[in-house]
Amino acid sequence: MNNLPLVVLIGDSIRMGYQAHVASQLAGRAEVWAPEPNGGDSRNVLAHLDSWVFSRQPDLVHVNCGLHDLKRAFGAESAVPLAEYERNVRQILQRLQRELNGAVVWTTTTPVDENWHHQNKGFDRLEADVEAYNAAARAVAVDLGVPIDDLFAVVQREGKAQLLTQDGVHFTEEGSQLLGRAVAECVWGHLANR
Repeated sequence: MNNLPLVVLIGDSIRMGYQAHVASQLAGRAEVWAPEPNGGDSRNVLAHLDSWVFSRQPDLVHVNCGLHDLKRAFGAESAVPLAEYERNVRQILQRLQRELNGAVVWTTTTPVDENWHHQNKGFDRLEADVEAYNAAARAVAVDLGVPIDDLFAVVQREGKAQLLTQDGVHFTEEGSQLLGRAVAECVWGHLANR
């Protein structure tokens, strides 16, 4: 029987890129599970909390959404407006806190290179939006007393130009490994102190 703590990772394709590295880093110390599909935007995460999280009763949830919220067709508004995103993040975190006795860590959205993104994708993700959405989510997390894993800062510190692929949003293998190590350290730090 497996008595290891269960960690659930919720996030978009960035999470999908680092989850195997998190599982490898925590092998023998924690079981790591993540949904097969991309977590998408905050509306989608909110809609799937029961099936992705509560049905499993994890010991810790590491959660992010944002890149799909702030994406925009060329010249258009964000897919999920900032005010709605902030409300959604609050609902996600409040529900996770309440139903998991506070066993939740919010994760900041990682940086983009808006010029690379504009040239190589069919829509935009703007650096100013990443900062605004991160600021809104950070304020909610701080208000609720939810710890924050600042992956935005991890990437900025190491240099996003060396870690991002040419699409301006996804990470090289080196970038995914770096994020995986950072997430594993954060997760293990919280599990060890629970």
